[in-house]
Amino acid sequence: MIFQLLPEKFASMVAFMGILFAFLTTIIATDKLCAFLPKDAGREFAHDGKKSAGKPRGAGIIFVLAFVLAAVLFVPIQAENIIYLVLIVICMMTGFLDDASKNPWGEYKKGFLDLCVAVMVAVTFLHYNSNVVELAMFDVKFVIHPVLFALLTVVLVWTSVNVTNCTDGVDGLSGTLTIVTIMTIYAVDVIKEVAGEFSFLILLFAVCILGYLWYNATPSRLMMGDAGSRAMGLFISIAILKTGCPFLYIPVALVMILDGGLGILKVSLIRFCKIHILKNVRTPLHDHVRKVWDWSNTQTVFRFAIIQIILAVATVYAVK
Repeated sequence: MIFQLLPEKFASMVAFMGILFAFLTTIIATDKLCAFLPKDAGREFAHDGKKSAGKPRGAGIIFVLAFVLAAVLFVPIQAENIIYLVLIVICMMTGFLDDASKNPWGEYKKGFLDLCVAVMVAVTFLHYNSNVVELAMFDVKFVIHPVLFALLTVVLVWTSVNVTNCTDGVDGLSGTLTIVTIMTIYAVDVIKEVAGEFSFLILLFAVCILGYLWYNATPSRLMMGDAGSRAMGLFISIAILKTGCPFLYIPVALVMILDGGLGILKVSLIRFCKIHILKNVRTPLHDHVRKVWDWSNTQTVFRFAIIQIILAVATVYAVK
């Protein structure tokens, strides 16, 4: 909106203002509104989960709406990106309603809603983009049949939403890993010369998460809840799709995939196939390293982030 009111020569200044606006809006809104958020009841099976009881939960609604407001005001939004913003808000709201509910929503209900959002992302992406996929590390491009591409996109989106959600169990962990992941994607955009409106949305989303982390660093004042983690997972999946190199999701989000994904795999195999794996490993892995290896919360966040940063540097260097 503001972008359209000023001459093009002021584009850099508008971007600068947008980043500051996104961060300050998140900081101020979180401080003023956190008292109105639902309170956490404590997670029964998580390591030190009872310590979170009584803290405001669902702060994702604040930083996601701050991000959307900044995007509308400071980015020349195209129809495709408007749809993505709407889907991010929908994903955030399903998470927030679960956060605020006295009776938590069941896994199947949340999984079905995630599936619906994933289908909408796939349809939208294929409508506005090609089904050409690049293996960026090998400089190889190939075409995937639209139906298969759509199915793989649904898998990617659903996986990203849920592994990011499962990673949210230590103060600052999922937010920090998400920032590392999306900033790696931003670097890939720059290298591949595909940086555009969505690349700037990455920067806005990152600074909004930083605004949230201002209050979530150990000892945390509040938690993002499903409202934040699900929206972050959705944003990551869309961002990696927009690079044209969706398989890069594996290295740029590997820590989250392992931390949250192994738990999903473990439970799914037990529930549907009666197969037991990782019997001596607690999942998510952030619970294992704190309970078994005696890592502090701070050590867990820093060490997981360090691993992902190393992967990010290697990925960016390898991209051709």
